[in-house]
Parts: sequence; C-alpha cells; structure tokens
Amino acid sequence: MPAESNTPVTIMFACRQNAGRSQIAAALMKAKAPSHVTVLSAGTTPADEVHPETITLLDEMGLPLINETPQMLTNEAVQESDWVITMGCGESCPIYPGKHYEDWAIQDPAGQPIETVREIRDDIERHVDDLLARVLAN
Repeated sequence: MPAESNTPVTIMFACRQNAGRSQIAAALMKAKAPSHVTVLSAGTTPADEVHPETITLLDEMGLPLINETPQMLTNEAVQESDWVITMGCGESCPIYPGKHYEDWAIQDPAGQPIETVREIRDDIERHVDDLLARVLAN
C-alpha cells in the first residue's frame, strides 16, 4: 500500500440545490479526512435553505453542516478544487483541465422519509470512503 501524502487537496461536492446530497457528502468527508484535505460544497441552483431531512440526519450523526446556507457553485471554487464530485448536476459544472471529475448517481433525499435518507446517506458514505482512499493514495 502506498504511503499517504500530506499534500493539500481540495474536494468540491456539488449537486443542484446544495441542500441534501452535497451537504451530506461534504459533512462525511470533513469528519473522515485528515487536516490537509479541504472540503467544499455548492450547488448549481442553490435552494434557500438546507432540506430539513438533511439537517435531521446530520444531527443524528453529530455532524455539522458545511454550509449553513446553500452556496452557488462558482468557477473559482471549481478552479481551486482538485476533485469535483457532482451528484445530479454534472452537465452544468464548469470543466477545467487537470481536475478529477466524478459524477455519482445518488438518489435525491429531498422530501424523502428519514429511513430513505439514511439509506441515501449510507450510499454516499460508501462513495466517500472509496474517494478518500483514492485521494490519500495519490
């Protein structure tokens, strides 16, 4: 197994509204990643507020929101990121050479019962764990 690098890395999680999937992914990554990994979260058409089911789920896990208010995905944020992970907004995310891009097919938790949101969280967590292992191996 390769030695872990301590080179600074920035990971952007983006979805349409930055109110569910990207918030969950960012909170999980921030909780798991070492300090040299910066985690960002944004949306292509941000909602006015984070979905209540997302807040409930993160509260259950003892994880804070990355953004108290959904943020707009900007060209600058993508440019400063090494990894750009999209969940349902890949077609509207700016593309820059030298970045790692992935689009995760994750169900939208908006308006779902908390049991379904927990299943979505588990799916996101599997993706986050896999991504973190690959980021740290680079």
